[in-house]
Parts: sequence; C-alpha cells; structure tokens
Amino acid sequence: MNYKRLTLLCGHYGSGKTNIAVNMALDLKKQYDNVAVADLDIVNPYFRTKDSLEQFEEAGIDLIVSEYANSNLDIPALPQEMYRLTDDLSLRAVIDVGGDDRGALALGRLAPKIREENNYDMLLVVNKFRPLTPDAASTIEVMQEIEAAGGIKFTGIVNNSNLGEETTPEEVLESVEYANEVSSLSGLPVLLTTAHKKLYNSLVGQIDNLFPMTLQKKPIN
Repeated sequence: MNYKRLTLLCGHYGSGKTNIAVNMALDLKKQYDNVAVADLDIVNPYFRTKDSLEQFEEAGIDLIVSEYANSNLDIPALPQEMYRLTDDLSLRAVIDVGGDDRGALALGRLAPKIREENNYDMLLVVNKFRPLTPDAASTIEVMQEIEAAGGIKFTGIVNNSNLGEETTPEEVLESVEYANEVSSLSGLPVLLTTAHKKLYNSLVGQIDNLFPMTLQKKPIN
C-alpha cells in the first residue's frame, strides 16, 4: 500500500480497526524509520492498540495512547503527545480513531491541522458480518455520522469483513460485492480487502489489493 503521512482508521464498533492499525504500522515500518501508532479510541477500553505494546517496542514503533487506555474510565482527554501527529512532519502514523461518531469526537481536535497539511487517508473500515452494518445502506449511515463528528471526509474503504479465526475464503469472497456496493453509494474506492494470512494464498489473484493480516494477540494477565 502507498501510505500518506497519516492513515486514519474509522468504522463501526467491532469492524476491526485496531487489528488493521497494528498490521499497517508493522508494514509501514518496513518503509520508514519514524513510525507511530496513535490510539484515539476513548470509547472502548477493552481491545486497544496498547495490547500490542511489546510487539511495537520490538519493532521500534512508537505508541501514542491515553493514560486511561485499558481502564474502565471514559475520559475524553488527549495526551499532549498526541499533538506530535500534526506537529512532527517527519512522523508517519496510523491512527485508530475509535468506534462510530462518538469515538470520532476526539479526532475533531486534530482535524483542522490534518486538513491543512492534506497528507492523509481517512479510511472507512467495513465488516458486513457485524450486526449493525450488514448492508451497504446501514454502513453509509455510520460513515456519515463519523464524518460529521470527526470533521474529516473519508478518502477510501478497507473491506475487513471477517468472522475472526472462523473466516473462510468463501466468506471473504462473498464480502466483495458488499464492499463494492458501499463504494458505489459513497463514491469512495475500495483500497484494500483484508484476509488472515492463512487464507491469503487461497484468495490472491481473486481479489484486488488483498492485504494479509495477522490477528492481534491479547496479553495474558
């Protein structure tokens, strides 16, 4: 994938933004030295990029995250370090914005400078197997709510339709029609379709811009 300086990932709860952020950051690190992942998800404290902290440290990737991550506190405060995203132009970053319009509210504080620099992709992560986004029309509603809350328009779509470890190649193939319909209704291109690495060889050549994924490992407490 050809990355802009900032790659923002937004979508409905459970669409898989965090797992994509982890994989994209590791991919980005192969191309650039100064790489960070920022976790703007102030809504969902249960599955965060902070869970991959050890993996990031090993790869030399900075993690920018609220001190309240992995707690049960819902405090919409951005750490000062978060402003590195707009102030340090040598930094390449993947930003996990959070779920739905409420999660996108934190993005609003950074949006003016992001728009001014205009070196970003704002990617809508879609998953047709989530109960509240089973079709293109409902997914477009979520997209519009996020844009209004975050103050930034989407530039592309990531089709991350999956059922976790249980996903079959047929289900990934089935999701392509759904993603294309979201693309048609929104006017946005489908930039990537993700697939677990174990499915990649079964799907390569059948789906354009296929992105192999490793599922995020949760730490053992």
